[in-house]
Order: sequence, then C-alpha cells, then structure tokens
Amino acid sequence: MITTEGKNVSIELAEYVDLTHTALILVDMQRDFIEPDGVDGELGIDLSMCAELRPRLAALLASARLSGALVVHLQQAALPGRMSDSPAQIRFNVRMHEEAHRDGALLCHTVSGTAGHEFTQEFTPLLNELVVHKYRSTGFWGTNLDMLLRSNGIETVVVGGYATGDCVESTARDAMFNDYHVIVPEDCIPRDDEANHEAWVLLMRHRFDVATVEEIQHVWENQTARETEESR
Repeated sequence: MITTEGKNVSIELAEYVDLTHTALILVDMQRDFIEPDGVDGELGIDLSMCAELRPRLAALLASARLSGALVVHLQQAALPGRMSDSPAQIRFNVRMHEEAHRDGALLCHTVSGTAGHEFTQEFTPLLNELVVHKYRSTGFWGTNLDMLLRSNGIETVVVGGYATGDCVESTARDAMFNDYHVIVPEDCIPRDDEANHEAWVLLMRHRFDVATVEEIQHVWENQTARETEESR
C-alpha cells in the first residue's frame, strides 16, 4: 500500500481482494448464453471456448463460498413483448448479434419465465447469495447492485462471467466509476469469439487489475488459513 495526499492506495493483490471487503460478481451465467440448448447454442454460436472456461469460474465460485466472500449473481432479463427494450436498445442488440439477424428475425435472450433465463446448474445461487436482475449490459444501471455492495462494506469487486466485451466489461467499468477496486480474472471470462475476447482483455488490462483464478484463490486460502490459526 502507498499513501498519496493522505490517501491510502492498495497496490498488491492481497490488499485488493481481502475477504473483509471483496465481493465476487458472476455475470449472466445463464442457459441462453452458455448452454448448447440455449439461444446462442441453437444459433450455432461456438460455445467451445465458453465450455473450456466454465470450470475455472466454477472453481472461483467454490473458493469464494469456502472463504466466505460475498457472492453476487447478475441475471440478465428481458420482459415479454420487449417491454424492457427501447428502440435504441433493440438497435444495440442488432449490432451486437448482426450475424444472427441476417434472416430478419430479432434475437431475444433471457426472457423472464423461460428456461433460458435460468442459471446453469453449476452457477445456481445459494439461498444466502445475492441475485441482481438487470435489463442492460451493466449490472449497475437500473438495479440495486451499488446499494447492496455498499451495505455490505464492499470496496473491491472480482468480476467474471459472460461475455468479455459486453456485460463483463460494462459491469467492471461501471464498478470502477462507482469507486470500487476492480479485479478481472482473465482466465475465466467465457467468450464466443477469440479475436474480440483478446481485444477486450487488452483494453481491460489498461483499466483494471487482472489476475488468474489461481492467484485469487491463493490469496483467499492464505487469508482463511491465517484467520483460522489466529482464532485458535
């Protein structure tokens, strides 16, 4: 930690992800995005890279639970009849999924009440974990996420999930602008396009702190072991 103009600034990973003030935010780990029978899978979008990284994110979730870190699940939603989509938002979705709109149909993910809206099995929230419903890419716009984090003394957020250049980056950016330290576990961000993923990771490295799942787990395990030993 360094001090500048009377303000303490964390510079080490162990300081950033201290369990007393860190939350793990999982972004949109839902069937429509990451399961073969979801909307993306049925469109023929390559989910192989996502499948490869899912176990790492599940391992980070397990580590957070074991260590007692606050866990927040973001859940993308859309109201039936596009009641939650403005014309500008629809146009945004068309640009994001241009290939899928070639036949003139407008893509619609995660409609509330459908199977695609639900979390996949390994990312199903526990009863004591927070779930924040969102209607835009970022978890901060039109939600109570900021209130929940501040109510629980959170200063740092570890942000991972689907997908790199959209909801993960949008949520991480808004977290930074809301004065949270942001850690992105770059080896467990599912994506559907290698080139776009690498471009967004490069961008995020210049804006946020990045770490591997193993590095974050190592900090949490050491802190938990140390606190257990001190309590004896």
